Amino acid sequence: MITWMQRHKKYLIITIWISTIAFVGAGFVGWGQYSYGDKAGAVAKVGNIEITMGELQKSYSRLYSKYSQMFQGNFDEEKAKTFGLQAQALQLLTDQALILNLASSYNLQISNDELLNELKTQEYFFKNGVFNKEIYKEALSKNNLNMQDYEADVKKQLLIQKVLKLLPVDISTNEISFMNAVTNIADKIEYKILTDEMVTIDTTDTSLKPYWENKKQNFMTEVTYDIKYIKQEKVLQKYEEAQISEYYNLNKAHFKDKDGKIITQEEAKEVVISELNEKATKEMALKTYITYKKGKLEQGVVAQASTISDSNNPYNEETLEKIKKLSSESPFLKPLLVKDDYFIFELVKANPSKIKSYEEAKEAVLKLYVAEQKKNKLLDIAKDSVKTFNGISTDFITSDDASKIKNMDTTEANEFLTQLFTQQEKMGYISLNNGKIILFNILEQKMLKTENNQNDVVARLKSAIFNDGLINTLKNKHQTEIFIQGL
Repeated sequence: MITWMQRHKKYLIITIWISTIAFVGAGFVGWGQYSYGDKAGAVAKVGNIEITMGELQKSYSRLYSKYSQMFQGNFDEEKAKTFGLQAQALQLLTDQALILNLASSYNLQISNDELLNELKTQEYFFKNGVFNKEIYKEALSKNNLNMQDYEADVKKQLLIQKVLKLLPVDISTNEISFMNAVTNIADKIEYKILTDEMVTIDTTDTSLKPYWENKKQNFMTEVTYDIKYIKQEKVLQKYEEAQISEYYNLNKAHFKDKDGKIITQEEAKEVVISELNEKATKEMALKTYITYKKGKLEQGVVAQASTISDSNNPYNEETLEKIKKLSSESPFLKPLLVKDDYFIFELVKANPSKIKSYEEAKEAVLKLYVAEQKKNKLLDIAKDSVKTFNGISTDFITSDDASKIKNMDTTEANEFLTQLFTQQEKMGYISLNNGKIILFNILEQKMLKTENNQNDVVARLKSAIFNDGLINTLKNKHQTEIFIQGL
C-alpha cells in the first residue's frame, strides 16, 4: 500500500483535493514554528494567486488526517516525513491555485447562496439534524478560525469543484471489464527475502575517505550569523484609574467573557493593566532601537553577542528569516516580539557555508556510505541469485492477501504484493522501502470468477489522469514561484 501510494502519489493527491471541502475538527496537525492561523507572508505564488503560510499549514493538516484515515490511525510524523507530506501539502495548494487561475480566466465565482447550501450540508454544524448558526460560530471559535477565513476557504474548494465538473469523464464497459480482470488475477509464487544482514561493509578510512573526496561538495557547514541583541526589560508600573478607564473605553469591544459579552471595567482591570504594560514595553523597545542605531545606548544597556543558524536558533523561524535578510548596509531589525519578550537585533556578520573537513563530515559520510553500499551489494546478490534461488511457495494469492505472506509484516507484504501485481516479468526482484529485496518467481496464474463493481474505481482513476494532464497544461501557462526553503 505504501509503495503504491508513493508511486502513484500525484494521482492520490489530485484525488484527495478533488474530494476535499474545507472542514473543522480534523485533528489539526502543525509543523514548524508557525501558528495554525498565521496568514502572514506568501510561501508561494502561482500565476496571480498567492499561497500563505496559514493555507500551507491547513493543507498539511488535512493531508495528514487523510493519510491517518487510510492507515487506520497507524500514521505519525515519521511516516509523514517519509511520504514528504510537507512538500505534498504545498504541491496540493499549487495545483489548486492553477485551477483557480483557470476559474478566474473564465470569471467563474461562487455565490453566497451556493456557500450557504454547502454549509447546510456539513453535519458538524448541525443541531437536531439541521444547520445551526450558533453551533457554526462555536465550532470555528474552538478551532481558532474566523468566519471570513473559513467561508473563503469553502468558496475556494467549491470553485475548484465547479471548474472540474465542467470537464466530465465518462467510462466504458470495456474499461470496467479490464479493471475486473486486473483485480481478479491470482498468482502462485515462490519468493525469498534478502536483507542487508547478508552483506558486510568495509568502513575503514581507506574505503570511506575516497567516497568523501568524490562527494565532499554535499557535506557543507551551514550558514551562521553573528549577531548582537538587546532583550527589552518588561515595563511594570502602576496606572491611575483615569488611564485605565480611558484604555478600557477605547478597547472595550475585546474585553469579553466566554459567552462573548463585554465585561465591566473592574472585571477587565487586570487585563487592561497587562495590556498597558505590554504597550509601554513596546514603546520602550522602540526608543532603545533608535538609540542603538545612533550608537547612543543609555548607560547600563549592553548588547549581547551570539551566533545563530538554522540548527541553533533560540528564537523562532520567522525571526531567523528576518535576520537573514539584514545586510551590512541595513544591519538593524526593529523590535520583534519573540514569545513574551521584545528583542532588538543587529547583524554583525554572515558566515557563508564551506566544505566540512573529513573528520567533521565523517559521521554523516559513514551513514550515507553504509546505506549506499548495502543497497548496491544486496542488489548484486539479487541479480546473481534471481534465477537459481529456492524460497517459500504460496497458494494462489491476490494483491489483497498480505496475511498469507510469511516472514513479512503487513506493511512489507502489502508493499511487496502491490508491486508484484504490476510486474511484467515472470521472475525478478522487488525492492522495499526499508531496504529489503524480495526475489520472486511466478509459478502459475489463474483468473478468479468473482465480479466486482469497478465503476467508481475506473472513474476516479480516469479523473485523476485527466486532471493531471490539465494541471501540466496549466503549469505551462502560469508561473509558479516558491518562497520557502526546503520544499
